Amino acid sequence: MGSHFRTVEVGTLPLAEGELTFITVKSGALRGRADVSLYRPPQARGGGALPVVVLLHGVYCSHWAWLLKAKAHVTLQRMIDAGEIPPMYLATPSDGLWGDGSGFLAHSGIDAERWIVEEVPRVVAEVTGNTVDAPHFIGGLSMGGFGALRLGAKYPDRFRGFAGHSSITELSQMAAFVEEPLEQYRQSDPVEASVFEVIRRGRDRLRPFRFDCGVEDSLIEANRTLAKKLREADVSFTFEEYPGGHEWAYWEAHVEKSFRFFAGLLNEG
Repeated sequence: MGSHFRTVEVGTLPLAEGELTFITVKSGALRGRADVSLYRPPQARGGGALPVVVLLHGVYCSHWAWLLKAKAHVTLQRMIDAGEIPPMYLATPSDGLWGDGSGFLAHSGIDAERWIVEEVPRVVAEVTGNTVDAPHFIGGLSMGGFGALRLGAKYPDRFRGFAGHSSITELSQMAAFVEEPLEQYRQSDPVEASVFEVIRRGRDRLRPFRFDCGVEDSLIEANRTLAKKLREADVSFTFEEYPGGHEWAYWEAHVEKSFRFFAGLLNEG
């Protein structure tokens, strides 16, 4: 069977445990080349369907950031080895590399939303032999948290659970991080600009989700506001606050909570 993509380029770096694979495909959604970093634990070598965790990065960065700045794969492998979570693939895609950050939205001639929801699972499946129908989870930080919370709520058939760390919760908050005018991010449906509104619209089929934020983070009040609105709307969720700011040390320390949360959802079937 042929590839879903016109071109696929793959390079693999073996590690002491597991391996990192770097993939570039020709994306129809992004109308150009797009990158995914993939961590494969050694427990995946026997084949078979494994869960897939997709982590979305924040502004200014790309697919490598979760691995090299937060060492997310190291945390994942430690937890697998300790028996805290089952073996999982970890996929960290780029956001389409538009401006300071695409917001993981469709705009300006690219569809970063479709890239994440439809194409990234196909990339993982083609490169690993995993089934595209394996359980998928999505998480992210800052802009990536905005993307993960939106897409997780919007696509319950794709993602079994979702999580955000230090998340942007309204598209308007991107103005504090990017130089591109917010007009360029405008969505034809204003609901798409708000995590709360997307969750509220999809509440009848909502998958379990969690989010957290550091108390010294500039986005803490936005996250508290989101939690308040969700409670008032009688939506089930988990929100936690911890010491820390909008920084990689925080995300490195707390990504394990999302891994553990996702593993718990697998146990629930």
